[in-house]
Amino acid sequence: MSQPRTPGSHPPSPDTPAPAARPPRPGPAPAHGSPAQAGAAHGSPAQPPSPGGQRPGPLAGLVVADFSRVLAGPYCTMLLADLGADVIKVESPAGDDTRRWVPPTTKDGRSTYFLAINRNKRSVALDLRDPADLAAAQELAHRADIFVQNFKPGGLARFGLDYQSVSTRNPGIIYASISGFGSGGGKDLPGYDLMVQAMSGLMSLTGDPDGPPYRAGISVFDVIAGLHTTIAILAALHHRAATGEGQHVEASLLASALSGMVNQASAYAAGGVVPFRMGNSHPSLFPYEPLPTADGDLIVTAGNDAQFRKLCEVLGAPGLADDPRFDSNAGRTANREELRPLLAERLAARPASDWFDALIGVGVPCGPINTVDGGIAFAREIGLEPVVSAGEGDAAVPSIRHPIIYSVTPPSYPLPPPALDEHGEQIRAWLAAPADGQAPAAGRAAADAQPAVDAQGPAGAHNPASQHETGSRP
Repeated sequence: MSQPRTPGSHPPSPDTPAPAARPPRPGPAPAHGSPAQAGAAHGSPAQPPSPGGQRPGPLAGLVVADFSRVLAGPYCTMLLADLGADVIKVESPAGDDTRRWVPPTTKDGRSTYFLAINRNKRSVALDLRDPADLAAAQELAHRADIFVQNFKPGGLARFGLDYQSVSTRNPGIIYASISGFGSGGGKDLPGYDLMVQAMSGLMSLTGDPDGPPYRAGISVFDVIAGLHTTIAILAALHHRAATGEGQHVEASLLASALSGMVNQASAYAAGGVVPFRMGNSHPSLFPYEPLPTADGDLIVTAGNDAQFRKLCEVLGAPGLADDPRFDSNAGRTANREELRPLLAERLAARPASDWFDALIGVGVPCGPINTVDGGIAFAREIGLEPVVSAGEGDAAVPSIRHPIIYSVTPPSYPLPPPALDEHGEQIRAWLAAPADGQAPAAGRAAADAQPAVDAQGPAGAHNPASQHETGSRP
């Protein structure tokens, strides 16, 4: 077994000849808005600087070639960047689609969608149909530790940026692909999150029983696929640290959807039951839904018999907990139509805030139905500090905090989401610099051999506004 690798070195995989020595890293990212220091500090770690003397993140020293766009891939790479990885965001000359997804915008007109998932990254604009830009892209793939892409399956092969081509030069690469429906029979289907919500069955579960199916309020499967891809990358890095072996990891929105539907998917897979939408009700629990109070709905949950008994006591109806119709979860669920009005009658006597205080005080889960601003305000009230500043000074952008708290290696937010090609000069200079005393001739030769073709796929998936051919979009 190989010795564990250190960040920045790629030992060969067991069945692959050793690659050339690792090229130098690009210099530290400049402060947002300052001139790029092209070619400076070659050989220093390729990571944004940690502000305020904070120790480097746990992924410091790892370079991520981010060829993804829209949501699933950029969300994954932002999580990696928060933890110290140097994420180089490769965009078409037109930029990531979400730069133009408005409204809403900031006061200066920037898309809040783009800002949500692109902090802590450096941007370089490359046209893969241009030989010089393609050579730079191939050289970036050669120098990277991690490669993330959400082109349609097979779409990067014509550019020598598919896993087989990249791993031939860089056998230690962790190459992550995200698509809508996988690389098999669904490879030609465009991967919009809404399509997957519909085709996975989620929309059949969302909405009132007598009403139409609804989509979720966010691109939920893009987010889950991004999380799954992050997990896969970290697991592959652990494997590489032990063996020196890179690998290809693949995530799809549909597989993430079926996994993410957990109990509802299991109802059919293990029980043969096809679930259907129940509004805000839960198929296996009651109460577990909004119930009316004197001034609005309150989410009330009783996940076990003890919680239900406490609920009944606070409502002044302790006898309900001993009623044979309601003394077990199975009974409460089966008899929910009888129990619901009995609870609602008592809840109607007081406002939601009073019930919240009384029920939380005895350990019964409940909560108001907030708008997003209310959710952020509540998180701030309980000390989660949900909004951070990405970047410094006038360039700083309010951003939602990384969701995990680390006791030793906390996330940091040194860079705001980049302007298009903001770091292009710096990154191109690094990629053009001699590696091991030689120019990256192999990448240029391969680029010269590529036809000047559109990066799009078969008819029906063509998007002439962009070089990218995505496999996952919201």
